[in-house]
Amino acid sequence: MPSTSREKICLIGSGNWGSAIAKIVGRNVQALSEFDSEVRMWVFDEIVNGQRLTDIINTRHENVKYLPDVTLPDNVLAVPDLLESVEGATLLVFVVPHQFVKGVCDQLKGKLHPKARAISLIKGVDVSKGGLHLISDLIRENLEIDVSVLMGANIASEVAMDNFCESTIGTRNRANGEIFWKAFHTPYFRVSVVDDVAGVELCGALKNIVAIGAGLIDGLKMGENSKAAIIRIGLMEMRKFAQTFYDGVKDDTFFESCGVADVITTCFGGRNRRVAEARVRTGKSFDILEQEMLNGQKLQGTLTAKEVHEILKANNMVAE
Repeated sequence: MPSTSREKICLIGSGNWGSAIAKIVGRNVQALSEFDSEVRMWVFDEIVNGQRLTDIINTRHENVKYLPDVTLPDNVLAVPDLLESVEGATLLVFVVPHQFVKGVCDQLKGKLHPKARAISLIKGVDVSKGGLHLISDLIRENLEIDVSVLMGANIASEVAMDNFCESTIGTRNRANGEIFWKAFHTPYFRVSVVDDVAGVELCGALKNIVAIGAGLIDGLKMGENSKAAIIRIGLMEMRKFAQTFYDGVKDDTFFESCGVADVITTCFGGRNRRVAEARVRTGKSFDILEQEMLNGQKLQGTLTAKEVHEILKANNMVAE
């Protein structure tokens, strides 16, 4: 296949989840003829032990700050300039903290390949315009491209170790969903595709709120029965919220990896649970614990909880 007709992938973001996905995508594109073999990864450059992080990644093939001790494929190229990273890319993988998406999109407007499509791995919602907006909609409206989503029970460190897990792609365009499936699916990272962008994406955002609750339960040492109740109630409220604010959200979506599986994983092993437990045990604020425990990563559950509360309050639905 001529190189000009190959799909070229760019990852926009390089935290622990972005780096774990880069490992999968970097491997897959080398084995599939429809993809260009180079995968560019936009890295917000910073100094680590006296060296630029991009230089470290490109020489040692390891993201020593956000995903240490995991070797990335040689064909994954860290690029510190956002516009240079997306040059020629037809498939964009968004994996930055959701509060930075608008700024990234502002820089990318009018700069993308005419055949560009995107997929969002970002777990959060946007309320900056006074209502509920999916991150995929924010990207789609600002860049005028089709946007799918990928969510699931995927703790980055475990995915990076090639441990078996599942994930879910939600898409409006089946052909685009299938090409992203080829980029992500492996025998150990099993991906399914469903026609429910809103359902998949809201599961990914709302489960972080449930995990905060589970962590508070752990910090209070209330036991497994209480934690199980929080998980069950949380999942039911996730479904009610999603189906209240978005038409077409399917019940079946909540039984995919993006739904019940992700809630369980996050409530037992995720950063939101861990920090919420520390909040109870130490008395420190979430902001301080984020700085102390997450090595530069962001705690999404507290921000999403605040945003969801604002939405419910605006609609007189807090009591529900």
